[in-house]
Amino acid sequence: MPSGLPNREKARIRQLFAEGKIGHDELLEAESASYHAPGTCTFYGTANSNQMMMEVMGLHVPGAAFVNPGTKLRQQLTRAAVHRITEIGSEGQDYRPLAHCIDEKAIVNAAVGLLATGGSTNHTIHLPAIARAAGLEIDWSDFEELGTVVPLLARIYPNGGADVNDFQAAGGMAFVIRELLEAGLLHQDVLTVWKNDLGAYAKQPALDGDELVWRSGATISRDESILRTAQAPFSLDGGIRLLTGNLGRCVMKTSAVAPERWTIEAPARIFPDQDDVLRAFEAGEIDRDMVIVVRFQGPRANGMPELHKLMPALGVLQDRGLSIGLVTDGRMSGASGKVPSAIHVWPEAHAGGPLARLRDGDVVRLSADNGTLSALVSETDWNGREPAPPPRDEQGLGRELFAMMRQHADEAEKGGSAMLALAGL
Repeated sequence: MPSGLPNREKARIRQLFAEGKIGHDELLEAESASYHAPGTCTFYGTANSNQMMMEVMGLHVPGAAFVNPGTKLRQQLTRAAVHRITEIGSEGQDYRPLAHCIDEKAIVNAAVGLLATGGSTNHTIHLPAIARAAGLEIDWSDFEELGTVVPLLARIYPNGGADVNDFQAAGGMAFVIRELLEAGLLHQDVLTVWKNDLGAYAKQPALDGDELVWRSGATISRDESILRTAQAPFSLDGGIRLLTGNLGRCVMKTSAVAPERWTIEAPARIFPDQDDVLRAFEAGEIDRDMVIVVRFQGPRANGMPELHKLMPALGVLQDRGLSIGLVTDGRMSGASGKVPSAIHVWPEAHAGGPLARLRDGDVVRLSADNGTLSALVSETDWNGREPAPPPRDEQGLGRELFAMMRQHADEAEKGGSAMLALAGL
């Protein structure tokens, strides 16, 4: 959508509301000014990260990802997509079903694009599921290894102050794809829905009168505070780290976290639900150095709900100078932001994973500096503990209909999918 209230201002107002300094009316006014028009929201969360991935996989009309709805250029891109469907729609012509386009090179391209642009951590779940559906297998170790060679080229909120429209104006996906191709970091020789390789996606769509054309994209960033070259990136790695230890495996997004906060060691305070965290915050119970643990939030427990409403409260605590971290077997979408967060932990607590053995007061260390997530508890004590029982299942609103899906869902690192697990993929 077109830009509305700047994302940092929206975050500031949410924190003021979390502190009780403004009321619902002021919050609603800010939210309405932020989400004010058709289209995806303007911060670089899951939806926009998905648009980016479709471009680097060659599954869009080139340059279509970040063109605003309601514009003539958007209408012409939609028309071009319809025309292309008629050209590739039947075997014997230019037949390009997804099964032909999505191979191991396209999957690697998607992971590279995610790392290079600082995209949503949700795709560390989605992309393994997409790969499995295509008969391929990737895990978080692959993201970790790719991240050591893929530089961060973009700063878009929550990794910076700019929104997606600013990113598009600075050069957008055409600039990113050209840079990554020239650096040898993307596979150009992939079959796309448009042409026979990814080179077409290094061009920018434009209108020549009423005609849709593609022109060479920017070779120099129009705003280096938002977009940089592969030779002079914001950082040398893509900002998604794999953490492992006696609490399991998880990912942590570092690109929006200040480096001095990449390692947190503090006593744990354990919650079964994000609303319980917010109530404890309002009561002043967590106003000290602490690792907040929200467990029983994985695919098998409750379908892995969005936990992003924790961020305003935890951000307030961090702004007070406290050392605050988050550990959860749930997810934080694309906006985990400035608080160091170890997310998607598996084995999840509901499946008897290590998070179920944690107790209030256990010292937890999460460190992106050395890739660890551990409870600093003696091995004898740890091994002698019984896992905490899961909370009572919530009832109503159709939750019972999806009980089978939750029971059969596999771990987050495989995509958290019941359908793929039941299919034996």
